[in-house]
Amino acid sequence: MEPKWLEWAKQLQSIAQAGLTYSKDIYDIERFEMIRNISVEMLAEQTKMEKTVIKELFANETGYATPKVDIRAVVFKDEKILLVKEKMDGAWSLPGGWGDIGLTPSEVVVKEVKEEAGLDVKPVKLLGVLDKKCHPHPPSPYHVYKMFIRCEILGGQAKEGMETSAVAFFAEDSLPPLSVERNTESQIRMSFKHLRNPGESVYLD
Repeated sequence: MEPKWLEWAKQLQSIAQAGLTYSKDIYDIERFEMIRNISVEMLAEQTKMEKTVIKELFANETGYATPKVDIRAVVFKDEKILLVKEKMDGAWSLPGGWGDIGLTPSEVVVKEVKEEAGLDVKPVKLLGVLDKKCHPHPPSPYHVYKMFIRCEILGGQAKEGMETSAVAFFAEDSLPPLSVERNTESQIRMSFKHLRNPGESVYLD
């Protein structure tokens, strides 16, 4: 579970963002700006990051605050799972990324696998929709829902992309160092459980 201070900071940010979106009274707007600044100060105090950086990252959105959506592809070959090596941290993850406006989850996962791993895939089953805060990821300023979608390989050739430096398939008992910002060992094992038990229910939260 995420730290309580981070939960409070995100709740304050959400309240402030909604208030700034719908308020008309100048004094109410001023108060919501103060609440947003408190959330930024809380995060700055705990992370030692510059407030300006945090404000750009953490308090830069408008409109009613909703969770972000991260979509991950689960692709198997010979009972091994497809992982890509992230250039950003040198660790391994399921191909994927943020959901794109105008694309369905299936379209996003097809695009991400092609861009990051060079393979053409077909989405076949939703395996889980997980709340990032309920899993052992590093603290994040965003509230994120993670969708895991099983895909079958149609063609293409495994190769790295703009954001990846390697592509490989791994057995469950020989996983490489994982990019835990993107996926955890328990989520990879969840994917293997679906492989062994095709009738497994969709995981929630």
